Amino acid sequence: MSSASFTAKIDLKLAEKLLSDLPAQGFELTKPPYTIFAAKKKGISCTLYESGNLVVQGKEMQEFIEFYLEPEILHEFKFSHPEAHLNLVPHIGLDEAGKGDFFGPLCIGAVYADEEGIKKLHQMGVKDSKRFSDESILKLARKIRAAYPYVVIRLFPQKYNELYGRFSNLNRLLGWAHATALGDLSEKTLCKKAILDQFAEKSVVETALKQKRIDVELEQRVRGEEDLVVAAASILARAGFLEGLEKLSQEYGIPIPKGAAAIVIDTGVKLVEKYGREVLDKVAKTHFKTLAEILAKTSSD
Repeated sequence: MSSASFTAKIDLKLAEKLLSDLPAQGFELTKPPYTIFAAKKKGISCTLYESGNLVVQGKEMQEFIEFYLEPEILHEFKFSHPEAHLNLVPHIGLDEAGKGDFFGPLCIGAVYADEEGIKKLHQMGVKDSKRFSDESILKLARKIRAAYPYVVIRLFPQKYNELYGRFSNLNRLLGWAHATALGDLSEKTLCKKAILDQFAEKSVVETALKQKRIDVELEQRVRGEEDLVVAAASILARAGFLEGLEKLSQEYGIPIPKGAAAIVIDTGVKLVEKYGREVLDKVAKTHFKTLAEILAKTSSD
């Protein structure tokens, strides 16, 4: 309820009703580029984009959404009564972190929650890990680990590079890792239902499950983190990645950054200058093209 903004996708046929209703509620209308309209009054703004996205912001937005937008435009009550829209069926959620980062481990998180546990995740404010700061991720991860059955598979670069050499494909490696985490947690909890934030063709993970003879009803979803248990898994995976990066930073005495941008190349050069080329096998995913950029800089210096 304390969100700074609210976004909903609507049918543009409803624009006419909004254009009629909003001035009667005291809104002033303008038409910035790429919008159908922008409406403002004290404490609240409401913008309908040409894409159909309706964005509401401001301190007074709660009453507007609850008493006008939901009953008359959206015909659903996910903002004012989000608990009524939770998937309360006990299940395992899965997600990964670190696959796009040159340095650090690849982490797979799996969390199990029953009906009460899912309600508790909602009360804790759990949502997709990308919407939290690193500090908040680490705090939430501690709470989740203390309260829920979970599995985190953390593949530090040396092991990751070895496995990547065996699979020769990141998605197949991810499929194997997700299937391993799911199999372990299913065995621990006896849960046979799972939701995965989809990262590839569905057959990739389905094949890995068959190879491991894991009998679980798996749903693979784009934007799977909208499910609270998947969101919890994304938080554990992200925390595992951040903690792994910190461990490597301490081990090698150089702050090791996230991502794959310019600072990453500079850090790679410093590591090679201090420890030699071999260090990259221990701290980085060596199939990234970033490796060649680092080696080119170290050989030309």
